[in-house]
Amino acid sequence: MAGKISIIGLGAGDLAQLSLGLYEKIMNAGSLLVRTDDHPAVDELRERGVAIESYDHVYEKHDAFQPVYEEIAADLRRRSVLGDVLYAVPGHPLVAEQTVQLLIHNSPGIEVEVLGGKSFLDEMYTALKIDPIEGCQILDGTALVKEAIQIRNHVIIVQVYDAFIASDVKITLMEKYSDEQPVFVVTAAGSASERITKVPLYELDQNVELNNLTALYVPPAAGEEQMYRDFDYLRGVIAALRGPGGCPWDQKQTHRSLKKYLIEEAYEVLEAIDEEDDDHLAEELGDVLLQVLLHSQIGEEEGYFSIDDVIEHTASKMIRRHPHVFGTTDVKDADEVLANWEEIKRQEKGKETRTSLLDGIAKGLPSLMKAYALQKKAAKAGFDWPDEQPVWDKIAEELQEFKAASTDQDRMKEMGDILFAVVNLSRFYNIEPEEALQSSNSKFFNRFRYIESELEKAGKTPEDSNLQEMDDLWNKAKEIY
Repeated sequence: MAGKISIIGLGAGDLAQLSLGLYEKIMNAGSLLVRTDDHPAVDELRERGVAIESYDHVYEKHDAFQPVYEEIAADLRRRSVLGDVLYAVPGHPLVAEQTVQLLIHNSPGIEVEVLGGKSFLDEMYTALKIDPIEGCQILDGTALVKEAIQIRNHVIIVQVYDAFIASDVKITLMEKYSDEQPVFVVTAAGSASERITKVPLYELDQNVELNNLTALYVPPAAGEEQMYRDFDYLRGVIAALRGPGGCPWDQKQTHRSLKKYLIEEAYEVLEAIDEEDDDHLAEELGDVLLQVLLHSQIGEEEGYFSIDDVIEHTASKMIRRHPHVFGTTDVKDADEVLANWEEIKRQEKGKETRTSLLDGIAKGLPSLMKAYALQKKAAKAGFDWPDEQPVWDKIAEELQEFKAASTDQDRMKEMGDILFAVVNLSRFYNIEPEEALQSSNSKFFNRFRYIESELEKAGKTPEDSNLQEMDDLWNKAKEIY
């Protein structure tokens, strides 16, 4: 039968932090395995005659922490076959100790006993004089991601061993905080060697002593402007606008009254994309997000849905429709991805009652986009010409019918047929007709503004000019736009 693995926490500093019971346990054993020698209590125990073997050499064999922890845990399991094992880690065994988690959850048939120890967190709270009940996060510096950071909380970041980790942590924190955000570097909290160094965030990896007993503390962000990058803060702003004492305009909006603004904002995003202006694009995407949040806030007030439901629907759909990313499906190219998407979508919609293959196209689409969507759906069912030549013939036919029309109503119908046929032609050349027309609109705007500008230089307006003069300027504008 395998021996027992007993795990002791050495505390955050010197031997004085160790309880009497744990100290006696070590002294009676006479030998000890430690994750690292880099701890003041280890030297004191050696001075008192304890035979100590560390796993520091394992760190030198690997380029990442996870394989280090896995090798240490595996070695401890092997040793337990021969008898009981006493293993010690810095701090408390259940706080920021991956080797302990691996032993607890991946040691079938082996008894793993956690004997406790003093967590560095207690000493951090005392040293920094903070109350964690106000909201406190404990994060791992070796695996820090900006999405996990709550800037309104006290944030303690552990496992910041060296300047390389500190540099990565700094870059990640700068995604959420200002460069001047104060950061406290706390080493050996609660011991005689305790040091607290305050630095601005941008200096975190410069001239700061870091070691195995170092943790970082980032106080809650001060000033509202730092909150502007926080999604939950933005959500609160929208709730305040619609709440008591908020904005009268925002308060009276409904899903229906906001419809036109969503369309307008979407087109302004397209304009920013065409301008290739990233700052403008970020601003316009923010306006679209504002519309999403307003609708979500109204839904929450009415008790039907919230932004959390919106996010859940989107995340669920993306995971479901991307089995090649989140599942085991293999794909060769983007075309196969699209085919899978459509098949999954068809299966999802299968429970809905559909009376036509053309169902599912949004009623509010602009007419050019709707024509394009209708033709694509019909083409998937096989209702399509084999190549573009019949489309050219159809356009010629519709032009003749327009010329032959004798009433305004007939001309309007025939003009619609011409446009529908032209949309069909654009589909054969993989051209989005809406984008093509937007490009032409922009081109016309720029050229006509050139005409106005040149006439203004001559002290004239378009009304004062004649067609020939404006046409000459138009031809010059074509060389520019």
